[in-house]
Amino acid sequence: MTLPDRSTAETRQEAELARLHRIAARISSAAPLDEILSEIAEIAAESAKCDACGVYVADGEHLISRSAQAYHPEAAHRVKIQPVVDATGWMAGTRELAVVTENAWTDPRVKQFFNEPLEDRFESFVSIPMASGGRLVGAIHMIDRTGQTFTEPVLELIATLGMIAGAEIERARLASENAHLSEKLESRKIVERAKGILQRNLQLSEEGAYLTLQRESRQRRKSMKEVAEAIVLSEDLKKKK
Repeated sequence: MTLPDRSTAETRQEAELARLHRIAARISSAAPLDEILSEIAEIAAESAKCDACGVYVADGEHLISRSAQAYHPEAAHRVKIQPVVDATGWMAGTRELAVVTENAWTDPRVKQFFNEPLEDRFESFVSIPMASGGRLVGAIHMIDRTGQTFTEPVLELIATLGMIAGAEIERARLASENAHLSEKLESRKIVERAKGILQRNLQLSEEGAYLTLQRESRQRRKSMKEVAEAIVLSEDLKKKK
């Protein structure tokens, strides 16, 4: 095996660092998750010099295509996570890769990622899992029609991108959950306040006030929060007169 000379190695290292810096800069600037995933797909395609690259994100029992660079059109469809894990041998939190370098389009493992029949034949397929907190949160897929062998440095770079992306996907998921919980708490506070107003003004029990809110919500085709907000607003306006 011929080792690359120092200048070649340094050039490659500088290019890899520049690509990692691009992702770090996007994340530190609080860019939307889809923009970050798009950048990762672009960098992976550039680094591997493959025909196509796509990024999947876990959503329930599926992997959903969220970003792609000239990706195979069949990849946009949903694929269940569990069969993929069984076929590729992925284990939660590991960096095991699914790599097929010959006749990938005929490989049973690869077919699980695509709807059949595959319209285009391709020789090479690589799937790099993205994990965070010990669980699978997504995957980076690469395909190539020439049957090229992806080098270890390239796979390591893309696996590193996958780890960075995995952490960002998990952060975005937690932020979304926190926002949802905050919204639920705010809605509950407004509903409770509206119930108190109805109990006082209409001489209703707590249950009666709640049922009144439910009935108005159904009849007006508004959420209970919207009905509650209207009651609270009306009460506030009365107090200002």
